[in-house]
Amino acid sequence: MSAPNTPEAASTADGTTASQRAVLFSGARVFDGRSDELTGPTSVLIVDGKIVSVHGSEDAPSDALVIDADGRTLTPGFIDAHAHVMLQPTLTELAGTDLAFSGLYGASMAKLYLSRGYTTIRDTGGNTFSLKKAIDAGMTEGPRIFPSGPIISQTAGHGDFTPAAEPSRLVGGNRDNMQRDGHLLVVDGVPEMLQAVRYVLGRGASQIKLAVSGGCASERDPLDITEFTAEEIEAAVRVAGDWNTYVLTHVYNTSGVRRAVEAGVRTIEHANLIDSETLQLMKDRGVWLSPQVSVYVQDPPGLAPSTAKKFAQAREGLDTLFTLAKKSGFDRIGFGSDIISAPGTIAKINEEFVHRTKWFAPAEILRQATGNNGKMLALAGPRNPYPGALGVIEPGALADVLLIDGDPLEDPSVLTDPERNLAVIVKDGQVVKNLLDDGK
Repeated sequence: MSAPNTPEAASTADGTTASQRAVLFSGARVFDGRSDELTGPTSVLIVDGKIVSVHGSEDAPSDALVIDADGRTLTPGFIDAHAHVMLQPTLTELAGTDLAFSGLYGASMAKLYLSRGYTTIRDTGGNTFSLKKAIDAGMTEGPRIFPSGPIISQTAGHGDFTPAAEPSRLVGGNRDNMQRDGHLLVVDGVPEMLQAVRYVLGRGASQIKLAVSGGCASERDPLDITEFTAEEIEAAVRVAGDWNTYVLTHVYNTSGVRRAVEAGVRTIEHANLIDSETLQLMKDRGVWLSPQVSVYVQDPPGLAPSTAKKFAQAREGLDTLFTLAKKSGFDRIGFGSDIISAPGTIAKINEEFVHRTKWFAPAEILRQATGNNGKMLALAGPRNPYPGALGVIEPGALADVLLIDGDPLEDPSVLTDPERNLAVIVKDGQVVKNLLDDGK
């Protein structure tokens, strides 16, 4: 793949910019992000970064790049609704380096995401603001980023990595380097919450991320505890609402989910330990569920016994969560990864499509990763950094599409070999990978 908007790719022979060149897919079988099946052979025309038509080629400019799909599957670009692109170094590496290292690491991970077909990510914790700007400016390759900025947590909550030997801030203790570098913020009480949310939105966050229960990746916070008071969560929701956007929460247990939903949170991340009544509350309130599977399939290496126990709890809860969702008809379900400190796992991120087949049909899974996630991201309203429809193939939608060798609605495992089976990747109307063009 080659970076868009570089001098080499900045213009075509007639002087128009690369992003303005039309692309015509002919003979593609289309999954539009909403349906249960593929279309018959169809032509899809892209002009100026948007999908113009999904039926014929009669309006294609004479200089359009024509890609003969030859019956391959055309889907919207994938969306990861729970990414941590800047948090892939180990905690030890993050503790011993500065933000420049994280930025370079994050840039390499952004390229990896795009190569796996993810043209958009909602980053749910990490200092991605500069990386997003660099990608948008064409300085480096990567997906569109909906940044949450730092995870906002409480003292001793999920995301507080302050060393145990460090004195409390009440007696002059210091914040840890994860907070210093803008990946996390630890706050206590309504005034600090108000200041934190306003600060993060002022940096350019498209939505706010709170930790409202313990988590698997940290040692001092069991999964059963509930974090932040109702008043603290309500304060965050109120400020986000003033900015016309929303709050999402990391939370596993029923009491935390209920507290978050009642406070006005719009998306719940994880929820592995939820009960049927609370899931029904989410359904009644129109709240989105953003779960992950691959991260729990096997324990990361080197876990402390207490942390391994939490991963086991979360893994066991997944079956209950998805069984309840299917039974109740809860379909406001997204698709995400939550991979931290595991770049090798990001390289295999598309295994998530296969793992979910234990509970969902392939078409449901494809919808979760495209159309459903697109609707979820649209909750950002005017804070949406990329106005326009994402996760769908329809006239007027933003032109992020993938051409796939094979039929992922019949066999999702074709997605686990992206080097071979992702034949074409288009982001923002620009072809960033094309195996049908002399192996490029």
